[in-house]
Amino acid sequence: MKHSLYILIIVLLCFNCKNYEAEQEISAETKELSYVEQHYNKKEVEISMRDGIKLYTTIYSPKDTTKTYPILMMRTPYSSKPYGKDELKEKIGPNEHLMKEGNIIVYQDVRGRWKSEGVYDNMRAYIPNKTGNQTDESSDTYDTIDWLVNNVKNNNGRVGTWGISYPGYYATYSTIDAHPALKAASPQACIGDFFFDDFHHNGAFMLSYFRAISLFGTEKNKPTDSTWYKTPDLGTQDQYQFFLDAGPLSNLNHFFQYKNPDGSSVSKSNEIDDVFWKEIIEHPNYDSLWKPKGLIQHLKTIKSSVATMIVGGFFDAEDLYGPLETYKTIEKHNPNNYNTLVFGPWDHGRWAKTDVKNYVGNYYFGDSISLNFQKEVETKFFNHFLKGKGDKNSGLPEAYVFDSGKKQWSSYTEWPPKNMVKHHMFLNENQDLSQTKKGSTKEVFVSNLKKPVPYSEDIKTVFTPRKYMTDDQRFAARRPDVLVFETDVLKEDLTLAGDILASLKVSTTGTDADWIVKVIDVHPSDIAEQEEGMQDHLKLSNYHMMVRSEVMRGRFRNSFEHPEPFVPNQKTEVNIKLQDVYHTIKAGHKLQIQVQSTWFPLIDLNPQTFVPNIYKAQEKDFKNQTHTLYNDSKIEFSVLK
Repeated sequence: MKHSLYILIIVLLCFNCKNYEAEQEISAETKELSYVEQHYNKKEVEISMRDGIKLYTTIYSPKDTTKTYPILMMRTPYSSKPYGKDELKEKIGPNEHLMKEGNIIVYQDVRGRWKSEGVYDNMRAYIPNKTGNQTDESSDTYDTIDWLVNNVKNNNGRVGTWGISYPGYYATYSTIDAHPALKAASPQACIGDFFFDDFHHNGAFMLSYFRAISLFGTEKNKPTDSTWYKTPDLGTQDQYQFFLDAGPLSNLNHFFQYKNPDGSSVSKSNEIDDVFWKEIIEHPNYDSLWKPKGLIQHLKTIKSSVATMIVGGFFDAEDLYGPLETYKTIEKHNPNNYNTLVFGPWDHGRWAKTDVKNYVGNYYFGDSISLNFQKEVETKFFNHFLKGKGDKNSGLPEAYVFDSGKKQWSSYTEWPPKNMVKHHMFLNENQDLSQTKKGSTKEVFVSNLKKPVPYSEDIKTVFTPRKYMTDDQRFAARRPDVLVFETDVLKEDLTLAGDILASLKVSTTGTDADWIVKVIDVHPSDIAEQEEGMQDHLKLSNYHMMVRSEVMRGRFRNSFEHPEPFVPNQKTEVNIKLQDVYHTIKAGHKLQIQVQSTWFPLIDLNPQTFVPNIYKAQEKDFKNQTHTLYNDSKIEFSVLK
């Protein structure tokens, strides 16, 4: 009897196991598929370039083959993951609308990155008048497009390119010597020149990007689907203290002397292994290495058959120079081209997000700003040129820009707008900022390199900084080494549009110095508070919102190629161009200017003693100095009439 009972129990258990397995199979088959899985087929190919190098390319084609579709392509150094024919991205294309409307979406690992063959070159220089098998990113894009339009089924012969940040740079590159099938390109937050974007600002090294160096400078010798680089671990959440304790930049070289798995050095002589770090420290000036890598100077002959829409964020800490200069250069040298500009209240790439509430750092700009851009602007642009008539009557404005003070969009027939006047404001004594120079005065402060001015009051370590672009600057205004100048409370709105020029008259007891200028919107004390989004220790009451800021490394005041020391105690002119703004200082607010000489660790410390190469400066070179700002210094604003 017991034996029979055991047999029955075993049979029932097996039956239940089978049922469970069957249920799991049914569940797997009936699980909810993503939109991409339901509507797209994925194909992975290797496309041969003219020199025989193969570039890994992923193609997402609509399953509905009753229509033809344009090709939308992004080329990237950041990977076309996920790899494998059965592994699909959850979302594809520039936005959800373009994904759901149906387009052939293509991703490609650029030469030397991830699963593509070849050698990677960070900001590969453009080669004019290429012959034979010469290649650059322009030829790689051309060869890729040529293969796609001839081999991908159901394409309509029209191609568009897009990308944000580095992929935005490749989108810009696609417009040079463009393939005839390329009809539309949208470079977004596109790098323009590494001496003015991302890693340098007017020659000053952006120390805050230190951890991103290895991402671009670690070489690989074969295609891979796994990460081969390693970002530095600072071992702390206090990056200000870390870099202050580290001292001269040369003390950081060990982070770029890489180790093999067994712990031995990659370089036999224990030299620096990171290609990008080596470029940075060996080329402190705008020389024959950096100049050819810049893309802006090659945008003078964009084919009129390629429509461009340049997109950027007014609060993009990484790439503000690139998109603005890309638009302006194309506009200046190719006046008959379709070339438009979209700039919103975004930090880096925020326009591609789907959050309803739009913040930059603490500051709230409104709801659905990015979502509306994606639907009403980006989708409209690509549809017109890739599916529609493709003429200049796209229904979009030449310049679509967001007033970050009034928190509203404006459309203009050109950028900057026509109806502008120049306002000069002088930096007078008693913290006065006005259109009249009052007497002959000066402000003096000590720049103490042991206590540099922070760029943020946050205690944390970031991979790349973002939120500081709208941060409250009260913490800086209350320091003795930050000079403050501000207007009376404005009785009328003051709308700043376009670039800003700071013409400083300064002197220093040393032979070198950095000069930082910040433009700030001081809010009224009785302003209504934000309902959410503000850090706990802050209030919108009297908020000192940074609108724009920039640094000039003093040695480059006359030339980025040929640095010059200051003559101690000699009055000297230092001009700083601040990138474009579109911001209304509203009635009841005040306009403020802050001037300082350290901004740490956003930028590295200037020794304040002239040395040929700051990256190789020694501890003894770093000295405190006394700086003087004279009140014939002025700020030139472009003001909307």
